[in-house]
Amino acid sequence: MGRGRVQLKRIENKISRQVTFSKRRSGLLKKAHEISVLCDAEVALIVFSTKGKLFEYATDSSMEKILERYERYSCAERQLVDSESQASWSMEYPKLVARLEVLQKNMRHYVGEELDPLSLRELQHLEQLLDTALKRIRSRKNQLMHESISELQKKAKVLQEENNVLIRKDNESTSAERSHVEQQNHLLQNAPAFMLPSPHALPFPYLSIGNVNRGAFQGSREVIGEGNQSLTRPTNNSVMPPWMLRHLDQ
Repeated sequence: MGRGRVQLKRIENKISRQVTFSKRRSGLLKKAHEISVLCDAEVALIVFSTKGKLFEYATDSSMEKILERYERYSCAERQLVDSESQASWSMEYPKLVARLEVLQKNMRHYVGEELDPLSLRELQHLEQLLDTALKRIRSRKNQLMHESISELQKKAKVLQEENNVLIRKDNESTSAERSHVEQQNHLLQNAPAFMLPSPHALPFPYLSIGNVNRGAFQGSREVIGEGNQSLTRPTNNSVMPPWMLRHLDQ
């Protein structure tokens, strides 16, 4: 069986890479010598290793002559290319200037300037171009408006759903409060009579027996009696019932 095809990629093993370089370099120099002898060609070969070592081969005319010939040829080739490019640019420049002038003139016509030199046919053509442009502009504007309306409708739908959720929660909380109030009223209606507060019962915040600080109650009640034991009678602006006032007078 013959040797398989070698994959062209960098050899990672340093020793194998060095061995392959030595073998391939020798074969390359041999091939350069063969082509120079068989075809009577001037060949110059320059190889630098990874360590910077130089390997070269040249025919009998020597390396310097071949390099000088190469420099003359490459310089002449570059000059020829430059001259051709300059000639092409010199020919293209007037065409580009004329095209730019036509485009600028058309732009002025599109905005309604310099229309006097135009003929009837040119004006009709310009009108058709403007109508076509307006149709495209309106079509694009309508498309954007429809897209905007669609987005707004989607947002309105989302807001409506959120509003419905809030209304449902509010109704649930209201119904819960109503049921709680009804339950309290039911309990009050079914409670025994002795547990219900009397509607005519009033507090007695102004009754005081014993030593009374007259300065603290001045303006709200008057003192009755003398000595250590005394009673205070509320003034007319108090909330005591009449029977208690009569009792205090006795």
